[in-house]
Amino acid sequence: MTYKTSILTLFPEAFPGILGTSIIGRALENDIWSLETLDIRAFSDHKHRSVDDTPAGGGAGMVLRPDVVAATIDAVDREDRPLIYLSPRGKTLTQARVRELSQSPGVILICGRFEGLDERVIEARGIEEVSIGDYILAGGEVAAMVLLEAAVRLLPGVAGNDLSLEEESFESGLLEYPHYTRPRVWEDRAIPDVLLSGNHGAVEKWRREKAEELTKVRRPDLWKAHMERKEQG
Repeated sequence: MTYKTSILTLFPEAFPGILGTSIIGRALENDIWSLETLDIRAFSDHKHRSVDDTPAGGGAGMVLRPDVVAATIDAVDREDRPLIYLSPRGKTLTQARVRELSQSPGVILICGRFEGLDERVIEARGIEEVSIGDYILAGGEVAAMVLLEAAVRLLPGVAGNDLSLEEESFESGLLEYPHYTRPRVWEDRAIPDVLLSGNHGAVEKWRREKAEELTKVRRPDLWKAHMERKEQG
């Protein structure tokens, strides 16, 4: 079954963008996933196709109108797909959530602009807000591409090697261990001997230790959660 994605945006020409390249692009060509874009401006009944207005209560910027965004949403066949608005105030996107999304029939993504969406349409249409990080972008298009690439690459037949997906950062709750390849020595830096030993048990132990070291130093939050899970058995 094809994984169906619909993007609601003011810039439909931005897609597929990077999603049309490499393994994600090949998966699109092979109908593993599909891409539909809806131009939010096309659903405005204003003579100049206006989609925004000034914030109620005053303040800087503009806000996307609820009637226009709702009309765009209602033009999409939801088919039990999650309806997501890419927003800096949303829950942070995690690998666990990405995996859940990859197991759904697809996703419907709303790319915001200006100061964001009128709160009423978020409430009325049961929109889930998702953030890709604690920073601000000019709009949700790049964030939508991030979410889609993360989810699509987990679809069967996309990555090609399911084992490589299982060993990635965040899948085990730890950051991924360091990687090496030829040449054996580069700028006086050698590949660790254990990786060339042929001892698979020793290699696995080394990789586990390095993953734990990196996680402990770089992501204390993940390390804390990892240790809590270990204590709980």
